[in-house]
Amino acid sequence: MILINLLPHREAARKRRREAFFVALGVSALVGGVIAGVIFVWYQAQISTQQDKNLVLQNEIKRMEAQIKDIANLQGEIAALRARQQAVEDLQADRNLPVHLLNELTKQLPDGVYITSMRQENQSVLIQGVAQSNERVSELLRNLSNNSEWLSKPELVEIVAASVALGQRDQRRVASFNIRVKLVRASDVKRAADAASGATSPASPPATKG
Repeated sequence: MILINLLPHREAARKRRREAFFVALGVSALVGGVIAGVIFVWYQAQISTQQDKNLVLQNEIKRMEAQIKDIANLQGEIAALRARQQAVEDLQADRNLPVHLLNELTKQLPDGVYITSMRQENQSVLIQGVAQSNERVSELLRNLSNNSEWLSKPELVEIVAASVALGQRDQRRVASFNIRVKLVRASDVKRAADAASGATSPASPPATKG
């Protein structure tokens, strides 16, 4: 009987299998590293591209903000010019306000009411006078409130009983009053007149069929 020792052959086969395993492991690690490197480079390129886009967007945003600021400044200048223009127009139109004030007081003053003094501050006028009775003062307030387009918001500041000497022996009881009233600007009167004319203009008649 012949005996053959196979132990060296088995050890050599295991050694070859280990070497093949380590080679495959090394190749896998190398391929994985290459893939990871490619993915890393691709992501870096994407990040760099997005950063460039973000930089462009930031520059555009800054440019638009500057334009918006310029537009806001321009709108402010336009508003200031309009305000100055309106102020000049109001001054030109308000030159005739004292005339309108005297005309309105002449028309709205009831019998038995006498004005002793007037003082104007901007659009407010303080009227002092005497009346034969409190009812006359109430009538004056109603006239100024309802019948005048140049005067508005009449306010009775004070009314007190007083006496007036009509002669050496003739004393008459009167009501001394102070009334504050607002002068309406010419531009406001024009707007009110335009609104009233537009509201009262007749509607066009419907078309008739032939």
